[in-house]
Formats: sequence, C-alpha cells, structure tokens
Amino acid sequence: MASEPLIPLDPAWPAMSLAECEQRLTAPGAKFEMETLTIRNLPTRVWKNAPPSLRWLAEAIRAHGERVFMVHEDERVTYEAHGRAVAALAAALVGMGVRKGDRVALAMRNLPEWPVAFFATVSIGAVLVPLNAWWTGAELEYGLRDSGAKVLIADGERYERVLPHLADLPALEQVVVARATGPLEDAMPLEQLIGTPHDWAALPDAALPPAEVTPDDNATIFYTSGTTSNPKGALGTHRNLTTNILSSGYNSARMYLRRGETPPEPTPKVLLTVIPLFHVTACSATLMGAIATGSTMIFMRRWDAVRAMEIIERERVTMTGGVPTIAWQLLEHPDRHRYDLSSLESIAYGGAPSAPELVRRIWEEFRALPGNGWGMTETMATVTGLAGEDYLHRPTSAGPPVAVADLKIMDPDGARELPVGEVGELYARGPMIVRGYWNKPEATAETFIDGWVRTGDLARLDDEGFLTIVDRAKDMVIRGGENIYSSEVENALYAHPAVTDAAVIGLPHRTLGEEPAAVVHLAPGMAASEAELQAWVRARLAAFKVPVAIRFMRETLPRNANGKIMKRDLKALFDDRATA
Repeated sequence: MASEPLIPLDPAWPAMSLAECEQRLTAPGAKFEMETLTIRNLPTRVWKNAPPSLRWLAEAIRAHGERVFMVHEDERVTYEAHGRAVAALAAALVGMGVRKGDRVALAMRNLPEWPVAFFATVSIGAVLVPLNAWWTGAELEYGLRDSGAKVLIADGERYERVLPHLADLPALEQVVVARATGPLEDAMPLEQLIGTPHDWAALPDAALPPAEVTPDDNATIFYTSGTTSNPKGALGTHRNLTTNILSSGYNSARMYLRRGETPPEPTPKVLLTVIPLFHVTACSATLMGAIATGSTMIFMRRWDAVRAMEIIERERVTMTGGVPTIAWQLLEHPDRHRYDLSSLESIAYGGAPSAPELVRRIWEEFRALPGNGWGMTETMATVTGLAGEDYLHRPTSAGPPVAVADLKIMDPDGARELPVGEVGELYARGPMIVRGYWNKPEATAETFIDGWVRTGDLARLDDEGFLTIVDRAKDMVIRGGENIYSSEVENALYAHPAVTDAAVIGLPHRTLGEEPAAVVHLAPGMAASEAELQAWVRARLAAFKVPVAIRFMRETLPRNANGKIMKRDLKALFDDRATA
C-alpha cells in the first residue's frame, strides 16, 4: 500500500523521468559515466570515474590542505595533519610486520584516530576490521579470533574490556592503545607512534610506504548485526567503498535534475556525524563522501540533543542524521527554539524505517531536505537513495537504485522473479556488493548467488523502479496463515499524532501460530491508550493486523548501533501475557 504524498503533486514535476536522468548523468564523458568490467568472473557495471583504491584516495585528499577535516571537542584536525598521521601510522604498521592481506582490527568509538587507523591500514594493502565499540570483551575476542587479526588498535575503554581475553588470542601479535585510561600490559600507546591529534600537523611530511593496491583487493571486514548467531564478517574490497562516493553524488545530482535544475558542483559541507564509524553507513556512505568533497566531520562522544543543537549552532552544521530517532529528538526538544539551527540543509538516515510524518516535519520545520536510502553491510551501504521532492512524494519508499545497481524481487524459493508490485525477497547486485563472508563458505554460497546478494528483506518495486521495504523476512508476523508486514502496522501507528516510535513483533499463539503486538513511544506531552491506538489501527487496516497488545516505553525504542530496532529485546515486555 503506497502512502499519500506529503506535498501536493505539481503537474510539472518531475522535470525528468528516472530514465532520462540516468541517460544524462551517465553519458560518455559525464561525471557518472559507467563501464562494464569483469569482476569475480561476472560482467559488472561500475562508475568509470570512481577512485581506483582507498590508497589513491588517502593520497589525493591531502590536496584539501588546511581545511578542517575532523572536530572532536577541542581537537580540530586538518586534512594535511590527517595525511601526515596516516603516513606515520602506516610506516609503523609496516615496521610491526603488517603485510598485504594481514588483518588489523580497530575497536574505537568515533575519534580522530579512527579514520587515521583506517587509511593507514588499507593504504598498505592490509585489511581493516572495524569492531563494534558497543561489544563486550567476549564479543571483541570473537571478532579478533574470527578475523585472525595480527594487530589491534583500540581506545582505552575497549582495551580494558578485551584485556582479560588477550591471552587467548595467539594470532594477535601487537596491541596499540589510544587514549589509555590506565597502565598498559603488553601494549603500546598510539601516541608513542604518532602523538595526539594536536601533534599531527607537526609530523614529518612523509609519503605512504610503497604498496601495490588494486580496486578489487580486500580492504575491510565489517561484521553483521548477528541477531540470532555469531556475527558474520562481510569481506569488502576497495572498489566496494570507493563506489559509494559516486553513488552518493549520483543520488544528489538526480534530485536536482528531477526538479529541473542543473546539478551544482560538490562543495564542502559540515557534518555532525553521530552514527558509529564501525558501521558501513558512517564509514562507507558518510566518511568516503565527506573526504572526497573536503567536508568537515564533527564527532560527539555520545548523542545528546542539547549538545547536538549547541554544535549545530556553533559550527554551522549543514548535514546530520543517521537514524530517525536523532531527527525526532531534535524536532521534539522543548528548547529547540533557543538554538539557531537554520544552517541545516539535510537530515538523512538509513538502516531503519521512518514515519512519513517525520519526513514532512523535517521539511516544514527545519526547511531541510529529508533523505533516506537502502543498503546493508553486505552492500557496503548505498544501493538506493531518496531525497527532496521524490521523498516527499513517496515517504515510505527507499528510492530507486543508483545506475550501477540492479534490484529484483524473488519468490521465497529464489526460483522466480516476481512482477512489479508483488512482495518478495529483495536481491541486489552491483560493484558495491562485498566478496562474501570471511571464512564462511557455506553462508557465502547461500547468500551470494551469481553476483546477487539475497538480502532477507521483503520488498516490492513499483513500475518506475522505486523500492519499498515492507519487512525483514524474519520479522514478518504470520497469523493463521495471513502475512502481516510489521512496517505496514508500524506506519499506521506512526500516523497517530502521539506516536513517534513504534515496533511490531509477533507473539506465539497456540492455534494461530502468531499474533501481532506493538511497542510504542509517545511524543513528550502527548497521551494515548492501548485501546485508542488499537482503534486507530483498526480504522486503517484489516482487523487481523490490529495489535492484540500494546506496551508503552518512556524512552525511544532500543536500537543497535546501525539504527535497527532490537525487536528481540521487546518480547520480554509481554511476558505477563498468557498464550491463548
């Protein structure tokens, strides 16, 4: 079921069809020109002008010179200082015996040291393994053991967590710690190698150590969410990440053409980067584009709406977002009027569905362009994108694919492609698809098929190619043989003026198999009862889709670092409900 547009449809809009946009943007000699290459024995469309490797990118971005790259509290790091730190750390890693293909793990919250460690590692042909900074010591041990990391670079907090487990990791030869919070045992301070961020501008102006790095060399291992088993490491290449630079630019240029305007040349922006860099959304979709355009990234120790508004006002932030919760908290904060947030040009997010009401309010109250897109760890982030008028006209969509990507909807067995409008499992392919899962050949064979990745998302495509995600296959509720897509019920709840966060889960039922239940968070100062919300949904959807129980949470719903609601954690709220 398509949602209603949030703005009146202008008969003159769009000025160009998607096909016309693609033809113009990818024409021979254009910035987004494509070519077909053979990658892993399969013909693949790629961006002809994408940077050939992350090493090339690390060297090229030093041309941004004294532009500020990163801001963290009182630390302001220029691109030149960053480049000097990357070269120094890369040389140190070579001195530790790190060679092409070796894994270097990185366990750290968003700090200026994170991009330095990232580029120092990939620039010498080693494989960077970003570990989830929210993980426990045992989970960090798993990531280090599974990846076979030779070196660990961690901040003080992550070092303290993993310290009791280091003796059980014989493959780990060296631990380097930034901002240590106590004495180090068999570890080296990062500051001994490159100093603090305040020192980087004074480091020698050295070149990167020699290394041969090609577009399809391994570059990263990002771990999946692992909601039902141990996380799997998605093995990404240099091409996977550099593809995102052109994909993000393509989405932006397409937005301008759709409204009848000439796409402007990219200009530096100021980004308040809230989502963790250890996820592809921040690293691949945000960091890659930021450095390509000479933009400034501002890191916060932890999300706080008041602190964020102070930063937006002081630094004249132009872009922020990450997950819908961030936008909601900015919109609903009672002190918002005290801050000048007029610099905001865009609030974009991915990784979680958002309410159409959020899209409208971002536009009306901030006069900022709402943005959304779809991707996953296995696609190294961006596959589709949606912004501006397209988003306001299709507020429940994730947008059309970029020109180098293909999407298809398959039946449950993966044997038949479904026609336009039908719901099935989403498959995606393109130069952003990772090589497979690290050391998991069976899982790789099951998920990656002839260049396509089986996403596990239930979705549909319309006749123009716009994608709508209706559910995760594992989150769909099946009541007495009837499929209930959680997003459909969640959108009905979001339409209620009091609801700002909602999740639908399935509760076991003796005869029906499952029944839908909901957990909601209400806007500050608003009220709604269980019966009221049930009646609200009943007026909009079939009776069997109405939640049989609704629980209320004082805070926004629990999410993982990638913005996905942790639905398994919500089931305990219904323990008092007897199964019929």
